[in-house]
Amino acid sequence: MTLRRGESDRGSAAIWVVSCCVLLAVAATVATVRTLAVLARHRAEAGADLAALAAAGRIGRDDAAACPAAARIAGRNGGRLLSCDVRLAPDGRSGQVVVRVELRARLPLVGPRVVQASARAARLPSAPCSTPSAAVAC
Repeated sequence: MTLRRGESDRGSAAIWVVSCCVLLAVAATVATVRTLAVLARHRAEAGADLAALAAAGRIGRDDAAACPAAARIAGRNGGRLLSCDVRLAPDGRSGQVVVRVELRARLPLVGPRVVQASARAARLPSAPCSTPSAAVAC
């Protein structure tokens, strides 16, 4: 049996096509898992930001409700409040809040993961009235 020119390569294109398809599938899977991990981190950061803002909004009005408000907002965003530190200024009407939030995410092929984020928000003291005519509006 003698081979004609080019017969020894018969079917090799199919192997290359299958190999490229497998490579593309692996790359797409890795990109999808990475994207979902970044999305989970962004959701945790957004939940922490909103929780810190909710707690800072309570400073000066109802200081005891600051951390429960942060926990409620973190829960509504799919997370869990890990810590809440309220630091009041000497005037008692301003201060800052630092929160840490945990979010559980399920990633394909990797399994469940825990993502943590922290955020800080503050309530600044109100600005004093600078002109006598503005005193009525203050």
